[in-house]
Order: sequence, then structure tokens, then C-alpha cells
Amino acid sequence: MTKEGPFSWRPRSTFQNGAVPGEPVKKDENTRRGNWGNQIEFVLTSVGYAVGLGNVWRFPYLCYRNGGGAFMFPYFIMLVFCGIPLFFLELSFGQFASLGCLGVWKVSPMFKGVGYGMMVVSTYIGIYYNVVICIAFYYFFMSMTNLLPWTYCNNPWNTPDCSGVVGTSRPNGSLANVTGMVNGTKRTSPSEEYWRNYVLNISDDIGNFGEVRLPILGCLAVSWVVVFLCLIRGVKSSGKVVYFTATFPYVVLTILFVRGITLEGAIDGIKYYLTPQWKMILDAKVWGDAASQIFYSLGCAWGGLITMASYNKFHNNCYRDSIIISITNCATSVYAGFVIFSILGFMAHHLGVDVSAVADHGPGLAFVAYPEALTLLPISPLWSLLFFFMLILLGLGTQFCLLETLVTAIVDEIGTDWIIKHKTLVTLGVAIVGFLLGVPLTTRAGIYWLLLMDNYAASFSLVIISCIMCICIMYVYGHRNYFKDVEMMLGFPPPFFFRMCWRFISPVIITFILIFTVIQYKPITYNKYIYPGWSLVIGFCMALSSVICIPLYGLYKIATSEGSTFSERLKSAVKPHWSWGPALQEHRVGRYAPSSLLGAPGSDIGVEACPFKEELKEEEKEKRDEISLTIQGSNGSTHTSPLPMA
Repeated sequence: MTKEGPFSWRPRSTFQNGAVPGEPVKKDENTRRGNWGNQIEFVLTSVGYAVGLGNVWRFPYLCYRNGGGAFMFPYFIMLVFCGIPLFFLELSFGQFASLGCLGVWKVSPMFKGVGYGMMVVSTYIGIYYNVVICIAFYYFFMSMTNLLPWTYCNNPWNTPDCSGVVGTSRPNGSLANVTGMVNGTKRTSPSEEYWRNYVLNISDDIGNFGEVRLPILGCLAVSWVVVFLCLIRGVKSSGKVVYFTATFPYVVLTILFVRGITLEGAIDGIKYYLTPQWKMILDAKVWGDAASQIFYSLGCAWGGLITMASYNKFHNNCYRDSIIISITNCATSVYAGFVIFSILGFMAHHLGVDVSAVADHGPGLAFVAYPEALTLLPISPLWSLLFFFMLILLGLGTQFCLLETLVTAIVDEIGTDWIIKHKTLVTLGVAIVGFLLGVPLTTRAGIYWLLLMDNYAASFSLVIISCIMCICIMYVYGHRNYFKDVEMMLGFPPPFFFRMCWRFISPVIITFILIFTVIQYKPITYNKYIYPGWSLVIGFCMALSSVICIPLYGLYKIATSEGSTFSERLKSAVKPHWSWGPALQEHRVGRYAPSSLLGAPGSDIGVEACPFKEELKEEEKEKRDEISLTIQGSNGSTHTSPLPMA
């Protein structure tokens, strides 16, 4: 390692326009694509992307189910050896080339199918994720009342089996808030009946779509409009919005936490959440759940990390950022567990039952168990408003990046001045298509399809994509080449620990996650509903649709590459494109310098073709013209220029 540490700053004269905190210069370094207004915007956006609904409704449940505090040990082991290294790899990959999840595969064009796979995954997630957000919007609007509509059982949608908890204390241990048996009769909670019979009006089968739920459809439109308006100017507008959307959830979590721990029985819930059961550490399923939660929670292989980092300035210290964001994400998960289980402990105490009887995860926690617990609090509509507003903000932070991933990939791929200038139209088009594709999920069978997409479209396919990405960068492009690229960008090589993780440890863990996912596979169910075989086939097709992009594009690239034999075509297909490297000419130094490319046949990166000297001189002239235009760009606006994209 050089004398500079990974957290040190280089002099301004060395970093030129790098992202130095407090730097007075506001103009974009990359005037064609634009940059974040400052480094804080990138960090907050990435935190908003990584910290999502799963941190609140999945991690606490996994923790108590897998040994409480004992689960923290494998969880943080997986964070250190898999989560942070993969996060750093994707951030550095996107930042180095200043390109989205499609453009970065100039590093090895045959693997561009990985980028298309990321786009497919982001499309699936973006469709159903916004439907979840719209349901949170609906609950938020319905909480604007003196009495929460799921408090009592005297509503038109309630059944004779309904039994509420407000004003009811059952020390004998019988359940009123969750589905159970009271005096031999099946009972359901008012919140569950409100969810199933009123909000969803759920049908009896995944194939029975029924009518569109107009209130949910309206909220879906609101959700997409909000996302579009926040991204109307790309990272310039979303970077400002995240100052609120990425920070206010922590304010709400803290308010709910303070309120929760003051309730009777809260300590019992927290003990249930944290009490370690050390014998469970020997269970492979616990380690599998820990690895899977880290992998999916950080958003690896979605394409979002590469996209967000591509708008960084070239010398931004993404190594430091990756550690800060990853740790913040995991700390939020742990913190959310206190918020959730303090309230659930209070409800369990009120009912005289064990905490396990009221604990739930996923939609069952967000829209049934937790709302039911809130009805027991004084001024329950206030706490409900805060809770669902927090869910909305957590969801929007992730949705911003999902939409920007797709838009950036399209704009980078087309790459014309017109498409860059009219990027807002691309954003609008993607938002409209996303809304239309989400309409079927607002029908009476929508919840079945939403859970099907969640369980299959973004499951093992992400693991395969991430594993192939590691193999491509470390073994096809070459780990030495990539380490040199990172050193040129950051001023120091990747620490030894990260080099070992990228090359050996993380791929092994990813493979373990894949094997674990396959072994632990069980056909999806929803409560007591068993999905029919044809729907599972559709689920597997959605999962394979992202993975199949990789071999299909690879075969296409080999077939269209230069060479008379298969081996020559393969060799040509895996070599980096001549334009691979930093986007701006001022950063193309060393082996990326034009002179070294012209005079170095068989160079490190295997470049076989490069621009003629006349073209390079013309680019330099255009670059000087571009620099002269950026003097007036101190307000953060971007300018189009004739400089071709690298």
C-alpha cells in the first residue's frame, strides 16, 4: 500500500475536481452526464437505496427465528466477508467508468448480458415494490381519522369470526389479534379482515383476477407520480429529495422506539428479539439466512449501486463510502428490531400470550400485526400515520434508484446528445410503463402475483448474476488490471483483505448462498393458500428471464466478433472495448493515455483498436471548448457538448 491510507485525502492539485468535502467548486466534473451535487447526496441516496422495507419487516423476524442475539454473529460475519466487499466492488466498478449497469460491460463485452440481467431484475422489483409503496400510501390516507378503521369488528367487511383487542385483555392466553382458536372457534383480528376483505378484497385463486381495486390503483398512480417528480432532473433532483427521504425515517424510528420502550411488556419483546440461543449457530440454515439477508438487503446485483456510483466524481473515495453505507444499513436493521419488538412485546403482554404468537414478517407484519398493535396506543392514528409514512419513505428511497438504474442504462446505451438532453422523457416513459405493468397487481389476485414476483423474480437469479460479475472482473478482465484501476482512481490499491474477498472468499459465500437457496427451496404459499403448479412455472420463468440474458448475449457477441475460429472470436469477445476506462480524457492517464494506447500493442487491457491521432486531437479540441462552457455551470446545471462518450 502507498503512503496514503484508504481514508486519507489527496491534495486538491492531485484530485483536481474530486469530491472533497467543503469544496467550493459546484460545477459538474462530467458535464455530459452530470454528477451528484456533492458527496453527501450520493451517500444519502445509497443509504436510501440499501435501507428499505426488508430492514423493518424481514430482519427482526429472521433474528428472533434464528436464535435472537446469536444470529448477530453470523450476520456480521457475512457483512464483513461478503456484504461490504461486494458493495465496494460494485461502487468502484460504476465510478471508474462513469457508466450504468449496461455501459460498464465494455470491460468485457461478452458479459454485457449481466447488465441486461440486472435491468430485468430491477424492472421486476420496481413493478411490485411500488405496489407495496402504494398500499402504504393507502394505509397512510386511511389513518387520517379519529378512529383507525381496523380497530373494531363492527364494519361491513368483518365476519362473525372477528375478535378485536381494544378494550380486551385475555390473561388466559387465548388469542384475539391473530388467527387462532377461542373456545374452539376460529378467530381473526379486525386488522387481518381489514387487510384481506377490504383493502385487497382478495380472491380465492391466483388466476381469478377479479376487478381492479380502484383505491389501490389511485394510490399506485400517486406513487409513480411522486417517484417521477423526484427524478425529473435525474440525480440533480433526487439528490436533493434524499436529504429528507433518507433521514426522516430515522426520526420516525426513534419516535416509535421511545414510545415503544415506555410501554408495559416492551422489555419482554426486546428480550425475545435479542436473547441468544447459541446452539443455533451450529445450524447451517442460520448461516444461510444471515448470508441471504446481507446479500439482498444491500441491493447487490440489482444494478443500482453501479448506477449511483457512476455519477460520482472520478476520485471520490468510494471505499470509505461502501463501509459507511453498509454498516448504516445493517445498524438500521438492528435498530428497527427494537422498534418492532417493543410494540409486539406490549401487545403480547396485553393479550397474555407469548411474543412468538404475535410476531410476523413481510406484509403480515406491516399491514396486520403492527397496525393491530398500534390500535392499543393512545392517539393511535398519530402513530399509524408516522409508521406508514416511514414505510413510504423507506420504499421511495429504493424505488428512486430502481427507476434511475433503468433510465441511466437506456440513456447510456443510446448515448446520443438528443437522448441525454431529453432524459426526462425517458424517465416519464419508464414510469408510465411501470405503472401500466403494475395495474394487474392492484386486482383482487394482485397479492398472489406480488408475492410470486418477490419470491422468484429477485431470488437465486441475483446470486448467479453477482457470482458471474465477480468471475468476469477478477478472472476474465484480470484482478491485477482491476486493482490498478482502483489505485488510479482512489490513489491507493484495494486493501489486501478486499482483494482476497473479491478473488476467493466472496465468490465462495455467494456459491454457498445459491446452494442454500436451492436446498431450502419450498413452493411458495400465502397463509393457507397453495400456489398451483402453473403459477410456479411462471415464477421460475421470471427468475430465469434475467439469468438467460447472460448466455444468450454471450453467444451473440461471440458470433458477431472478429475472428475466423471460435477461439479467436471468444478471445475478441472477452477483450475490453477500446473505449473502456475513465470517461473523461483528463483521467485517462498511464495505460489509458492515448499515446500509450497507440504505441502499445498487446497492452495490459488487451486493446486492439483505438482512435486515430486526428480523432484524438479533435476530441482534445472539443474538450477545451467544453471546459470553456462550464464556467457558467456553477448552479449545478449540466450542458450538452459534442464530446463523444467514452
